[in-house]
Amino acid sequence: MPIRVRARGSVLLVTLDRPEALNAIDPESHEELVVAWKRLREDERLRVAVLSGVGEKAFSAGIDLKRLADFYSERHPGERRARWTREPGLGGLTRNFDPGKPVVAAINGFCLGLGLELALACDVRLASPNAVFGLPEVRWGIIPGQGGTQRLPRAIAPNLALEMILTGEPISASRAYEIGLINRIVPLTRLRAEAFAIAERIAGFPPRAVRHARESVRRGLELSLVDGLSLEQDLAEPLRGSGENRAALTTFGRKRTSPQA
Repeated sequence: MPIRVRARGSVLLVTLDRPEALNAIDPESHEELVVAWKRLREDERLRVAVLSGVGEKAFSAGIDLKRLADFYSERHPGERRARWTREPGLGGLTRNFDPGKPVVAAINGFCLGLGLELALACDVRLASPNAVFGLPEVRWGIIPGQGGTQRLPRAIAPNLALEMILTGEPISASRAYEIGLINRIVPLTRLRAEAFAIAERIAGFPPRAVRHARESVRRGLELSLVDGLSLEQDLAEPLRGSGENRAALTTFGRKRTSPQA
């Protein structure tokens, strides 16, 4: 199977497992990723996911060009567009689907094309020092069509995003960190463990608060400040005085009054 999926406590580990193809996404990988993200959304025991790629060479080198080229050639443009407007984008997270829960990306090696678009759809991005990021689609006579032209300018300065998109030139992990594309650089030997630690920490907090905070940020990015502040209150108010809120405050109070070891 091209995707490995397993639950570890309340964290879902999703691993791209096509090392012979640098973890490129083919139709089977796409379908299995959609299933995995639906599982994350629907299983109340799962609170966070970690997405990574097998091996040291690649998180994902992007689309499996041969397999997807066959798919495109077999369908009329109108049919393709109709399908893309109603079904999840390639990789599951890139369009028309939100799991409603955080996803942490652990990025090693090549993160190109659809690989970067999939990483951009995640909420937190960690990378190893050997990670390489790029959107080379213009070289193939197409554009990044799974969210790259929209999410990258929202993640970094638009002029820097345009440089990456229009030149197709990749950037290093250090440059990606410098411009805010990734949260931090972690040694390869600790990358997945660090990603899991972040996911586990998030999973330890009241789940509804995590979901509402994530939704407030994501939806707010598409709104004016005034509308964003209104959205924030709409999502904050149901949490105030809720059972989760009271339990968390009680636990906090106990920790403050407990004797120090």
